[in-house]
Amino acid sequence: MATLALAQDSAFGQPLESQLRSCLLSAAICEAAGVDAADRETAYWISLLRYVGCTGHAREVSSVFGDDVAAFAATLVMDAANPAEVGPLMVAAATAGRPPEQHEAITRAIVEGGHQWSIGNFSIGCEVGGMLIERLHLGAAVETAFAFTYERWNGLGYPRGAAGEAIPLAMRVVHLAQDMEAIARRQSPAAAVAAAAERRDRTYDPALADLFAANGLAWLADLDNVDPWDAVLALEPVPSRLLEGAALDDALLVVADFVDLKSPFTTGHSRRCASLAADAARAAGLADDDVTRLTRAALVHELGMTGIPLSIMDKPGPLTRAERDRVQVHPLVTTQVLRRAPLLARLGTIAGAHHERADGSGYHRGLTGQATDPGARILAAVDVYVGLTADRADRPAITPEAAAAEVRNLGGQGLLDGPAAEAVLSAAGHGSVRVAPRGRASLPGGLSHREVEVLRLMARGLTTREIADRLFISPKTADHHVQHVYTKIDVTTRAAAALWAMDRGLLSA
Repeated sequence: MATLALAQDSAFGQPLESQLRSCLLSAAICEAAGVDAADRETAYWISLLRYVGCTGHAREVSSVFGDDVAAFAATLVMDAANPAEVGPLMVAAATAGRPPEQHEAITRAIVEGGHQWSIGNFSIGCEVGGMLIERLHLGAAVETAFAFTYERWNGLGYPRGAAGEAIPLAMRVVHLAQDMEAIARRQSPAAAVAAAAERRDRTYDPALADLFAANGLAWLADLDNVDPWDAVLALEPVPSRLLEGAALDDALLVVADFVDLKSPFTTGHSRRCASLAADAARAAGLADDDVTRLTRAALVHELGMTGIPLSIMDKPGPLTRAERDRVQVHPLVTTQVLRRAPLLARLGTIAGAHHERADGSGYHRGLTGQATDPGARILAAVDVYVGLTADRADRPAITPEAAAAEVRNLGGQGLLDGPAAEAVLSAAGHGSVRVAPRGRASLPGGLSHREVEVLRLMARGLTTREIADRLFISPKTADHHVQHVYTKIDVTTRAAAALWAMDRGLLSA
């Protein structure tokens, strides 16, 4: 869970460990307030996972503010329960970088539709995050508290407008701790103490805010004298949870889906890579332990992409040099996040090298083929093949046959490792050695074949009109299918539908 917390830091443009520091601050507040053991445990997990739904609504944030990472970071220090502060910040963020002649229209749109947009936006974050947390099996109290992520003491939060003690105590603690950590880091500890006092009885539980006003400077000073990673692990509620075997695989699937939800062009990408990498590793004769390690590394190989703005990830045209530089940092961030835990660090040697090239022309380290793990050489070829066969913002998917030709060409040029490329192509059905196809499971959720088609297009970010055009049906019929899908799988947002589909392997076809 601490690893997932670091991934959220990346998504919010924060220094890694900010989420961990807020967890320690939550613990200090709980102790001073005499919070009981059950609520302390809930606060611990919520402080690590509060923003796990952020990738689910990154697209909505980016559509208004452009750089979703910067927009998320700005929200960490604003007083979300004060409309007089929120409105101008929204306008400033939305108009930044836009031509002056557009500012009036943008401002008017925010004034007229900002409230409804906020409800929809935060509903997505709550729904998607709730689904991911449920899959981590942390218990009903954590799931319940998470639903109040964006609520505020005075009732001006979202999406429920819950107020006061209707917000679970653990979440009230986390609201205060995470804001104070961000303000102290980005401004000063004194500014954090002042904010707690000024926002008491509006944004925060006044009793908790008073405790921070009295003790915050000492608590923040204490954070500078500990290693946040070790301290957070030491605080884990007992009995501690050791993930291994199938439980570890399930948790890594949660991480993969958290990452891939950020863009409709990447939904299911990590799962597809993991499946193909496992088949390719077997075709290459790797030992069972190496197959398992590669499969797990493939699930988390794009962790660093959480820190890339969607305005860059989904840019329909060529990237600038500065944008390419930013993208090329993501394998380094992946490695930095994974290396904190010894078991995951072993995955990082593979995951962090998936953009290296056999001739040394790749990134981020410029390693040659023989300097990388055999699994990394396979994953590099897998990532190319899977990427080519999926739609991207700047190009449509190409056929599997064309993708196979390109991978084979890159192997012939010495950019991809030749034997690794051939193992991948064999596993994908393009070589002399063929992997036995997996059986096709029955459709989940009571969905029809047509509804699965619609669900896949929804997950790819298509509008109802675009779904209708793609399937040669009327918009009314397409909307009928969309509503049936929502009803049958019991979700209310596109991002949640995409997550549901990923979790059931419906996007791999």
